[in-house]
Amino acid sequence: MTTFPGSPQTLRGGFVLMDGEGKLVLRTVAFQYNPDTLHRSLTPRGAKIDAGDRLEGLRLVGPPVETIKLEIEFDATDRLEHPQQNQATVQDGIAPELAELEAILTPDPAALEAADALARTGTLEVLPLPSPMVLLALGRNRLVPVRITEFGVVEEAYDTRLNPIRARISLGLRVLSIDDLAFGSKGAQLFMAAARRRDTLSKRKPPNMQALGLTGVP
Repeated sequence: MTTFPGSPQTLRGGFVLMDGEGKLVLRTVAFQYNPDTLHRSLTPRGAKIDAGDRLEGLRLVGPPVETIKLEIEFDATDRLEHPQQNQATVQDGIAPELAELEAILTPDPAALEAADALARTGTLEVLPLPSPMVLLALGRNRLVPVRITEFGVVEEAYDTRLNPIRARISLGLRVLSIDDLAFGSKGAQLFMAAARRRDTLSKRKPPNMQALGLTGVP
């Protein structure tokens, strides 16, 4: 896992967790290694077409539903070669890194206890527990709000204390759009910034029918 010392420094991807209003960064979770591959799927959301309704065939009702699948790795091998400089890794392996990711999906223990206290006092309706807004950060030009929909862990090696020291995490994400977030909120603003950038990139080249072997549309 050691990189060539002369290679250029690459930004690391990860997650940014903010409060629900998007005003305060709560914490960040950086990937130890960037994923080798990232699978993206966009499902168009076209208008419902009824037989004979010729006006709806070209209409879109909103942005596509975008899902992302990626796999990230954690490996403590290099750090364990220098135990004196990495006492935390010697003590716990990569358990802290796994815990950082798993905590994104888990309500705060204090919130669980508060919800239980409300239920015990006879509160008829306990609201869903609050969770932070999660942003996927893949460089400066890709920062989008997401919800984690799948989370799988494969632990591959352990130390003598049975702490995991190497693992692969498979993540499934759904990008949250203006259909999921209030327009004008921080999350919606980030989604629209990504949408505007995509639109700008798509219009960089003028139409070129000759490249398709055509002189025009018949």
